[in-house]
Amino acid sequence: MSGFIHGFIQRPSRSTGRCVMPLMVFAVALSGPVPAAAAGPVLPPVQPWNGASEALIAAPDDPWITPSEASGLTATPRYAETMAWLERLAAAFPELNLVSIGKSAEGREIWMAIADRDGLTDPEKIAASGRAVILAHGGIHAGEIDGKDAGLMLLRDLTAGRRHAALLDKATWLFIPILNVDGHERFGPYGRINQRGPEEMGWRTNGRNLNLNRDFAKLETEEVAALVRTVNLWQPDLYLDLHVTDGADYQYDITYGWNGPHGWSPRIADWLDEHLRPAVNAALRTAGHVPGPLIFAANGRDMKDGMLSWTAGPRFSNGWGDARHLPSILVENHSLKPYRRRVLGTYVLLVEVLRLAGDERQSLRQAVTADRYAERDAVPLAFEAGEAAGEIDFLGIRSTVELSPVSGRPEVRWSGEPVSERIPLIVMDRQAAAVSVPNYYYLPPAWYPLADKLRQQGILVDVLDQPRSLEVERYRLPEAALDTANTPFEGRARFTAGPLQLEKATVEMPAGSFRVDTRQSLGTLAVLLLEPGSPDSFFQWGYLAEILQPTEYFERYAMEPEAARMLAADDDLRQRFLQKLLADPSFAADPSARLHWFYEQTPYFDERYQVYPVYRAAD
Repeated sequence: MSGFIHGFIQRPSRSTGRCVMPLMVFAVALSGPVPAAAAGPVLPPVQPWNGASEALIAAPDDPWITPSEASGLTATPRYAETMAWLERLAAAFPELNLVSIGKSAEGREIWMAIADRDGLTDPEKIAASGRAVILAHGGIHAGEIDGKDAGLMLLRDLTAGRRHAALLDKATWLFIPILNVDGHERFGPYGRINQRGPEEMGWRTNGRNLNLNRDFAKLETEEVAALVRTVNLWQPDLYLDLHVTDGADYQYDITYGWNGPHGWSPRIADWLDEHLRPAVNAALRTAGHVPGPLIFAANGRDMKDGMLSWTAGPRFSNGWGDARHLPSILVENHSLKPYRRRVLGTYVLLVEVLRLAGDERQSLRQAVTADRYAERDAVPLAFEAGEAAGEIDFLGIRSTVELSPVSGRPEVRWSGEPVSERIPLIVMDRQAAAVSVPNYYYLPPAWYPLADKLRQQGILVDVLDQPRSLEVERYRLPEAALDTANTPFEGRARFTAGPLQLEKATVEMPAGSFRVDTRQSLGTLAVLLLEPGSPDSFFQWGYLAEILQPTEYFERYAMEPEAARMLAADDDLRQRFLQKLLADPSFAADPSARLHWFYEQTPYFDERYQVYPVYRAAD
């Protein structure tokens, strides 16, 4: 060990810029007694808690006690036990039905519970009833499984317990207890080192090691594809994705949020801000919980430098929902609070969302309609943080920063002591890029995989039944490249677009070409998927890498005399060549580059090279 430490600490750190503990200090720090290893993760202290929501837990002799309640809300059941309990409940109560929405990569069924007053299972009949439709799922990250156990308790209390049966008079609840069913069954006590319970849990990623909550734009996982089909079929009024946090310590136990009114659905964001948040916060506080907004440390470590108000892109569930104008709530329970407290808080939140969505369904639907059919001249492609928007009151936990003899850098230590402090609020509301919206996008028939992905999202795609000559705008991507910094990322090689050149052209679109009208309800999502400058576009996810590879080439014995002929015949070409030689010494010193420059000026050069094959048009 000492040889390893000595070798490690002597390596220079100038290139990283990180604060690394000097060797002498490091040796002194390690010379004292080292604490014995703990039996489990060493987490910050936690304050005792007794909330009114504990009255929601079923009695030990209740025949419908959930498996997690039977453990005192310290454990979560496996997939088979979860489904056995749900099947028994559904068999006993006609208001509850189970349907499979698809299968995972490992062949497990992904089950959805439908809690409907009349026992309906047909989306059209439920829509005709006028009741609000709310979709929620747990376990998209299967180690973050609070939502599953809270949902089972609520399904019981909508049916057998009758505690909240009246909610079904105005709302139908669709609940997927475990979305990441394969990750759920990678089960054990070591899933999340920074989380208090349950005793054992599933894994973050699915059976192919893909993070489902990075897949909403590209739809490469069976699980998210099944979820998107469900959204397209059921057209829910509101959608919740139930998670558990990483990151800092603070007093809040249930945090949740959405993209703000600066995002792609401003009317929906206003409705969530003005109607939903006050009601949910009040319900949680009454039940003994401490609700808060989504919390991200501006410096990535503690909250002293401020809180970042994040705007999600469409690879994430809540950003995807915002882009398709579906009211979407991301719930992030605080991982350092005990499992019992987190599950009960999730229950309270779900009850209040069901109640409010049912009572306020008309105003909610009006906000959705306004966003879906708003006229848009431009669409933001991405957002970035601006300057601090002011200060907020923050219910934090006192922390110190100490130099660690292990990592060799300052580390945050939380004491468990509650503090109230004023900290900067930094909102990610500045448009990093935006684009004008054409009436139509056109894709040649060869790019049918992109059309298939658009349809998979629910976007309407037409097919030309006869050829058309079109005046279009098209992009040229001369500086697009493989983004080696993010390779691999979610199973794909990402690409950067670089500065885009937009040019006008006349193109001949053959019969069988695809047309996408941006004035449809999912037009914003179509823009974000098709514009190459969008971080979650098909291009940046690597689906059009083919356009960046040259295929034809030249032989030097043919190109050199052709270049000489071109120089003799074209004075303008000769001047441009001389200017490039003078301006670019590396070009002047590279014989192949010089010949390639001439090749690019000939009709032999591939005119489609670096041309993005998705065209923008007015008609």
